[in-house]
Amino acid sequence: MAQQVSDFIVQRLISWGVKRIFGYPGDGINGVMGALNRAKDKIDFIQTRHEEMAAFMACAHAKFTGEVGVCISTSGPGAIHLLNGLYDAKMDHQPVVAIVGQQARMSMGGDYQQEVDLHSLFKDVAHEYVHTCTSPAQARHLIDRAIRIARTHRTVTCVILPNDVQELDYTEPPHTHGSVHTGISYSAPEIVPSFTDLQAAADILNQGNKVAILIGAGAAGAADEIIEIAEILGAGVAKALLGKAVLPDDLPFVTGSIGLLGTKPSYDLMMECDTLLMVGTNFPYSEFLPKEGKVKAVQIDIDGRMLGLRYPTDINLQGDSRKTLQALTPLLEKKKDRAWREKLEDEIRRWWKVLEARAMKSANPINPQRFFWELSPLLPDNCILSADSGSIASWFAMDIRMRKGMKASLR
Repeated sequence: MAQQVSDFIVQRLISWGVKRIFGYPGDGINGVMGALNRAKDKIDFIQTRHEEMAAFMACAHAKFTGEVGVCISTSGPGAIHLLNGLYDAKMDHQPVVAIVGQQARMSMGGDYQQEVDLHSLFKDVAHEYVHTCTSPAQARHLIDRAIRIARTHRTVTCVILPNDVQELDYTEPPHTHGSVHTGISYSAPEIVPSFTDLQAAADILNQGNKVAILIGAGAAGAADEIIEIAEILGAGVAKALLGKAVLPDDLPFVTGSIGLLGTKPSYDLMMECDTLLMVGTNFPYSEFLPKEGKVKAVQIDIDGRMLGLRYPTDINLQGDSRKTLQALTPLLEKKKDRAWREKLEDEIRRWWKVLEARAMKSANPINPQRFFWELSPLLPDNCILSADSGSIASWFAMDIRMRKGMKASLR
């Protein structure tokens, strides 16, 4: 019995290591839904209440597992509903692949029911890669490239599947002129800056007397290296919201969140420092960073496009946060004067007392800060926290004390 295109696509996703797909069924994607049912012992389909949630869940899956998130929807309104969650993935630099149904090929351009120009719809959020499968022999390279590009660029990609193509017999690309033959494999490179740039960054950090470190989600996996460097430099460490779980809050030099929902110690850290090290962060609010020209600054980021974007940094190091910090550490000199560090730690201790006092204020029916203050120590060490936007984000940012092993993010 011949294999349908939809069956091939599901098997190809499994070969890439995809374990689950989030989505909502509909006529435009019925072929793939049937294939998922036939492969249900090999891959999980998580049916959501709404396509928007499927995209958000795929993004969360990528954030908390390090794998590619995959979401699926029908054509027309189902595809449109994906956008909000896909933009969350794009803005947070998460690898997510959207597989979207479409009307039959022969009806395209005929103003057919629920016909939407999906290329135009997705051309921004999935601008690195969005293509329509018009031939069974395309399916292989479309899926392979969508996953590989999503992983390589940590971004959103999209494959559009007309519903008639989904149920055609799959054929391998022929060994002829014009065909494309892709394979399954991806290994993330170890990117480390040159020694010259590392030494230049070390010179700046060694000369500073009041060093501040700002970390974001891109610093995940580099906690030990950040702690070591903070000890060497006598630095305080502030956390952008997406980097909240990178370091535990029980470390005496961690000032907590920064920005509109940040802490006073984080604000003071930025306003009083003379040297700034930014690691894996795209923190956008310049008013909470040192005034331009006031400090010497070094930035580390795996994506060269993000370097020098939020602050006019003196040295930009493109590389993996952990590997770059490991290469930088031997070049740093331990600071003997710990007055700056001791002052920061005193301010941090006072700040936690301030938050506790705020949480204990009575309210009718309840002071929400009290709820979060009491919840925090009850959370398991290995829990995953997910916060929505709005008022709840401020309590998440300030009143939840992260511990080692906990994971957290927000949209």
